[in-house]
Amino acid sequence: MFRRTALLLATLLLGAAAGIPGAAFADDSDLDQSIDRGQETATGHAVLSSGHVDIGGRLTGGKLTLQVHDDTVRPSVWRDLDDVVLAVPDAALLAVPDRADYEFLGQEPGTKVHVLPQTQDPGLVWVGWNTQDPELMARANLGATLSLYGVQGPGDLIVYLQSGNLTAPEPLWSSASEEAKQDLFVEVNTHTHANWVFSEPGVYLLDFEMSAELKDGSTVSDRGVLRFAVGDGTDPDDAFAAEYDAAATAGPADPPAGAGSDSAPESASGSVTRAVVIATSALVVLVAVAAALSVRRTRRIRTLATEDEA
Repeated sequence: MFRRTALLLATLLLGAAAGIPGAAFADDSDLDQSIDRGQETATGHAVLSSGHVDIGGRLTGGKLTLQVHDDTVRPSVWRDLDDVVLAVPDAALLAVPDRADYEFLGQEPGTKVHVLPQTQDPGLVWVGWNTQDPELMARANLGATLSLYGVQGPGDLIVYLQSGNLTAPEPLWSSASEEAKQDLFVEVNTHTHANWVFSEPGVYLLDFEMSAELKDGSTVSDRGVLRFAVGDGTDPDDAFAAEYDAAATAGPADPPAGAGSDSAPESASGSVTRAVVIATSALVVLVAVAAALSVRRTRRIRTLATEDEA
């Protein structure tokens, strides 16, 4: 998908009218990899702008650590999330196609957005995730859950899969989602890449967590921030320096800090005025409506499932 040359772009188009290709035609062998036990964790800041990287969990001594597996160097290494910035140049800009199945991007047709593709482009960083740490594969019960809690940035982030040239895009994570946590279950020994779309240039911080139930019945997890510097004018140092503010990205399902601290006294024997009673009743109605809307908007995140064509 998403190629900077006309020849490669044409091979990935879903149709002649598509401006952004969505299908992935990479050979399955492109995703074949194994991770050696005992790979080192590199130290120091690294700006990764091309080559292959994955988000992954490492299980060491019964503790899970969410890291970036850096395959841009030889031998491959693991890096702590705080030591990595994924740089997305303006060479990744593409226009949103005038197609109904791309409306989920939330952008007008023709709008330029930065795209990291599902299939590898040598000039861009190729971002995916894996559950291939040897210890994790040996001890996890079926797999792990990769959860997105929030996105802090100047625009929207959409991550989606596309299984083939006749299938619709499969959204996985969206910064526009009203869910407090967006879960993606990943079986052990899985290696997957997706399309990462950024609507505006700037610094993006993604609040990710990986959790897994082990075969002994215990649960392990780790949470951290994945950093992107989008656009030629964005300094990666700004991404390293940025701090994630969970309160600023809390969804509707997250109650505001201190909610309920100013509630009215329990006794209503005359100390509560008629105005307060009316306001309280209105608040109850609003909360009920918001809860109903939240339930209606809740959706189930899937991994590689393909939607049936209408």
